[in-house]
Amino acid sequence: MKLKFIVTGGRGFIGSHFIEKVLKEGHLVIDIDKITYCSNKSLPWDSNPNYSLIQKDLNDITHLPQCDFLVNFAAESHVDNSITSPSVFSRSNYNGVQNILELIRSKVYDRPFFVQISTDEVYGDIREYLCTEEDTLCPSNPYSASKAAAEMLVLAYYKTYGIDYLITRSSNNYGPRQFEEKLVPKIIDSLKNGRKIPIHGDGSYVRDWLYVKDNVNAIYHLLISGYKNTVFNISTKNHMTNLEVVKEICKWYDVEDYQECIEFVPNRLGQDLRYYIDNKKLLDAAWKIKYPCKLYNFIKND
Repeated sequence: MKLKFIVTGGRGFIGSHFIEKVLKEGHLVIDIDKITYCSNKSLPWDSNPNYSLIQKDLNDITHLPQCDFLVNFAAESHVDNSITSPSVFSRSNYNGVQNILELIRSKVYDRPFFVQISTDEVYGDIREYLCTEEDTLCPSNPYSASKAAAEMLVLAYYKTYGIDYLITRSSNNYGPRQFEEKLVPKIIDSLKNGRKIPIHGDGSYVRDWLYVKDNVNAIYHLLISGYKNTVFNISTKNHMTNLEVVKEICKWYDVEDYQECIEFVPNRLGQDLRYYIDNKKLLDAAWKIKYPCKLYNFIKND
């Protein structure tokens, strides 16, 4: 059956991969994106008759076209920017979500199913254990706080107005089309251009690295399988320190001594040392990991 998706933030990194997946499955997509500095200006499916683009900020939307699913990827996501300009993140990541929920609430019939794309950063610093979906949210910076606040809003609109939802909290995504302010593309760009790779602190911070196609496959699987009014962590449990990530990508480019390529820079404010989330609930939902390696070499293989 051909379904209709509204995808917000579909010109961004993860959103564009989700649209690619949905179009390959034969569905219709309306992409709502305000087009920012980190958006993909041109994509292979721009002329696909099943795809259309509306260039608009979430806060400026006054009407939602009819659809089956509304999947919200739109967000300001660079933590460093949230520290210097927190109000920008509140407007995009919280106010924008509220506007979408209000538009859904105004529909008497045929409300779309709402999907909020969140992050493992809402749990905050996880020192000693794996976080499950039931753990308390404890964000450490304005970015993660804005995403946690949006989740609370989604839950409130479900309990108050009966708006069905799904929330996904994914770990650190990487892959093609990611803007270079993030660690993996920053490493690649630095190696290509002979620049030092900036590493916060001593490089020992642990992140759970998730190939973007595994993430969007999981989201699509959960939607098509009918899960609703619940939260899922999305993770492959690929835990690596930032230095281990640098070392692995240096191998892709035949760099023998990764230490010659890095420079240590001061920690950012509110720096979390470790993210660890449990994916048991997702695996129990019959999702299968396709890219289980520590860091998938998408430069060579995609």
